[in-house]
Amino acid sequence: MQSFEVRGGKKLSGEITPQGAKNEVLQIISAVLLTAEEVTITNIPDIIDVNLLIELLGEMGVQLNRVSRDTCIFKAANVNVDYLNSPDYHKKSGKLRGSIMLAGPMLARFKKAYIPKPGGDKIGRRRLDTHIIGFEKLGATFTYNEDGFFHLSTTGLEGTLMQLDEPSVTGTANILMAAVLASGTSTIYNAACEPYIQQLCRMLNSMGANITGIGSNMLIVHGVSSLGGCTHKMLPDMIEVGSFIGLAAMTQSDITIKNAGIEHLGIIPEKFQQLGIQLNFNGDDIHIPSQDSYHIQKYMDGGVLTIYDHPWPGFTPDLLSIVLVTATQAHGSVLIHQKMFESRLFFVDKLIDMGAQIILCDPHRAVVIGLEREQKLRGITMSSPDIRAGVALLIAALSASGKSIIQNIEQIDRGYQNIDERLRNLGADIKRVN
Repeated sequence: MQSFEVRGGKKLSGEITPQGAKNEVLQIISAVLLTAEEVTITNIPDIIDVNLLIELLGEMGVQLNRVSRDTCIFKAANVNVDYLNSPDYHKKSGKLRGSIMLAGPMLARFKKAYIPKPGGDKIGRRRLDTHIIGFEKLGATFTYNEDGFFHLSTTGLEGTLMQLDEPSVTGTANILMAAVLASGTSTIYNAACEPYIQQLCRMLNSMGANITGIGSNMLIVHGVSSLGGCTHKMLPDMIEVGSFIGLAAMTQSDITIKNAGIEHLGIIPEKFQQLGIQLNFNGDDIHIPSQDSYHIQKYMDGGVLTIYDHPWPGFTPDLLSIVLVTATQAHGSVLIHQKMFESRLFFVDKLIDMGAQIILCDPHRAVVIGLEREQKLRGITMSSPDIRAGVALLIAALSASGKSIIQNIEQIDRGYQNIDERLRNLGADIKRVN
């Protein structure tokens, strides 16, 4: 098992470019199963979860041409549908939550699919009800096997009106990919409207689908008989952008984030500005100048600021860990309210061990009392519990005095491409050790 050895307290400087969006790529890559023609995808992040899914598609019979590190041409002309019921598929797909995104395309084109018990981060309950109920409304049936797999089948999907019980990004994407080849019209209400879903809609329309309402919470899908090939480019990863903003603030660094995809960031920049972080926008780049201190805003009535997650265009839950750790060195206090996952704040005990002033109110809420840089965090040995908390701990370690060891960095590698090498290019003292 590898670890990161970090010697913190150094100011960083330079430019860094975010990778392609992890939360977009898994559904985009799954969508290649909807056509027998070639699909070219660019700006693919070179991370564990993505590479596992590409490997899985190859074993299903999809032709892969990895043109470069970030570009791949897919051709799903000869998919081995029976492979999805093999022990090998069960083993590999169960390690990757993103494999559930194969279900919608498989149902639409091949009329059967298998969904494994969700893998991935251990951040709380992550149910599949939205996916399964949506497929049922389109005309699929399912059985649940003792080995932890849902087996779905259909004689033919038919468009319908449905209201999702929650605006799930993965649920919306999965149902959307099933609906594009269903007969008739599907209206998906309370749909997620994140940029990732907007991107998927645009890709599917470029393949010949007929989707309207893009960017809203009501998607109308007029089913078509077949889809063709296309070329699609991933957005920059908004979670990396937010992570780099937090990193710059915590380490008092002068960093420019190149090609940040500013128009797709929503209120992310505003939330970091509420922490007192200065951001300069130059075209599609974000410059974060070195700041001696940053002051958390209060509400107009003097109340303590609350930052919470909410479906888009609200604040993404994937950045709450970054906001929390960034607030530890601010002037002022903030309440972090993580509504979606009940285990995502449990990493704060490591920050407390490093000297942070945090009160964990319950599994969903934490009050951060900023240290105002009067004392630095101190380096410790810790373990990464999930992707986002892992990077939050890495940011803490880079700002801390002394040496930190971060274990279980496979979690970080699942979501961040060559993060140690890219941070060294900014001047960070970080190395990967066995």
